[in-house]
Amino acid sequence: MPTSFNQSVIDEFRANSGKVGGPFEGGDLLLLTTTGAKSGTERTVPLGYVRHDDLLMIVGSNLGSERHPDWFHNLMAHPLVRVELGAEEFEAIAVPAEGERRDRLFAHVVSAEPGYGEYQEKTARVLPVVVLEPAATTGDDGSEADERPSEVTNLADKLMEVHLWLRGQLRHVRDEVDAHFAARAAHQGPGEPPAPGLGLQIRQRCLAFCQSLEFHHRSEDAHLFPGLEAHHPHLGGVFERLRTEHVTVARLQRELSVHLADLAGADPGRFRAELERMSTELTAHLDFEEETLLPLLAEIPFPPGRPAP
Repeated sequence: MPTSFNQSVIDEFRANSGKVGGPFEGGDLLLLTTTGAKSGTERTVPLGYVRHDDLLMIVGSNLGSERHPDWFHNLMAHPLVRVELGAEEFEAIAVPAEGERRDRLFAHVVSAEPGYGEYQEKTARVLPVVVLEPAATTGDDGSEADERPSEVTNLADKLMEVHLWLRGQLRHVRDEVDAHFAARAAHQGPGEPPAPGLGLQIRQRCLAFCQSLEFHHRSEDAHLFPGLEAHHPHLGGVFERLRTEHVTVARLQRELSVHLADLAGADPGRFRAELERMSTELTAHLDFEEETLLPLLAEIPFPPGRPAP
């Protein structure tokens, strides 16, 4: 539970579209909601932020103490977070910067807010710089933008919105894995290769993708499929196949996570093979689900209670 002081700041923030008084008056403040690493409970904290070009950054200063703040441990376990910024609210993937990039971004943070430099001087702990990347529904290349429904009016639109986000995140992960291993392969000479700076980014994207996919499949198994099956019993075989594919994809995710735990030491060929195997299974699963379910879901208004077309 947030402290009474934090809760008063949160309440004032939400009541005044992000404007607060007291020690935070006039400062750049956002609300970050994370999922507890052990409890699974949502927790919201007010945090200062710094912008750099199009990046939105927060720093795990913890006032210069010797341990990372709780919210940092939470986002390392559950990278999908919710951000409230002024009157705006959006989901983001929390990605700590690494190596040279972290140092460069931290230098910008200190130039904008010198107090973070003072916090760093108080501790031997390297203060994490976390970039909050909006969890867009498509990849940066926009290749699927034309396929995304301009307005979600039924469950078919909603399913496509989720599927396009999953495909986009999977594409990001594959591109970053290729860049990571290419940088490792390009290293010449003795000693360990320099960190290409994508290890944590890949880890966080993979976790966010896998956790979103797990939630999506769990919701389908518990709610969507039973309801549809009751009205379309002749499609029982279709739903059984989809449930079986959920189990297969979940197993592949677990196998991939074993390699992800030590990405720096992972065998490139084996890691790529596991990722490709999951990608192939998941893409085929999404294709089949869309082919069989979209016509049925187009008849169901979304959100619930919306008048039927």
